[in-house]
Amino acid sequence: METYHVCRVAVAPLRKEPSDRSEIVSQLLFGDRVKVLEKTEKWCLVLTHHDQYQAWMDHKQLEKISELQFVDDNGFKYVTSAQLNNTLIASNGTAYYLSPGSTLPYFEDGFCYLGEQQFEVKSTPILPHRVKFKTEVEKTAKFYENAPYLWGGRTLFGIDCSGFVQIVYKLNGVELRRDASQQAEQGQLVDFLASATLGDLAFFDNEEGKITHVGLMLSNDKIIHAAGKVRIDPIDDQGIYNAELGRYTHKLRIIKRFV
Repeated sequence: METYHVCRVAVAPLRKEPSDRSEIVSQLLFGDRVKVLEKTEKWCLVLTHHDQYQAWMDHKQLEKISELQFVDDNGFKYVTSAQLNNTLIASNGTAYYLSPGSTLPYFEDGFCYLGEQQFEVKSTPILPHRVKFKTEVEKTAKFYENAPYLWGGRTLFGIDCSGFVQIVYKLNGVELRRDASQQAEQGQLVDFLASATLGDLAFFDNEEGKITHVGLMLSNDKIIHAAGKVRIDPIDDQGIYNAELGRYTHKLRIIKRFV
């Protein structure tokens, strides 16, 4: 029987298999909703609400909610902003330090609620809206500059290429799927690199033609992306050029526009 839950820790790993040794394929942030499809003594197979991603996680990191709460998007509309001081204080006085883009369930008058628990929100949350996308997306993306690369990561302290653009877009009111290959199927095609504008996403493929990398265009010749760390590099019709290495590192495949 399917049950409905919310992530109750700052960040929770999602794994390919039900084992602590298994590859981390993504992460949940505080307030992310999941549907539990299968459960063992320690592990549960979940389907995420925000990007329909299926993976295994430790069920102790979840708080159960009702199906009505699960589908109540209005109760999960406020998120933590792109800043360092995103802190919650639980009713027992303990602190939770949240990453940008974490969701604050049922936020109202300085408090959010997770099941029966009440948390004081010590920072000012945001209500993401795509109307502000073009004026805010560059600032949001550059906030993550120098964040270390981490396969499956979605936080300031470890993030992968698709997780980076997904969270930047989330903070600006646009939903993306999780993996670069899935994101490449969304949006509208931009025919030429010269036509690319701020906020467009550029996708890159490997020798087999599979989409393996994504970055966010700052202009038609600069891109910010997660490769080793979140960094800004020049881009042309061949792809991304890394001046430190003195070579092209990623071969351009397509550019997509979402706003």
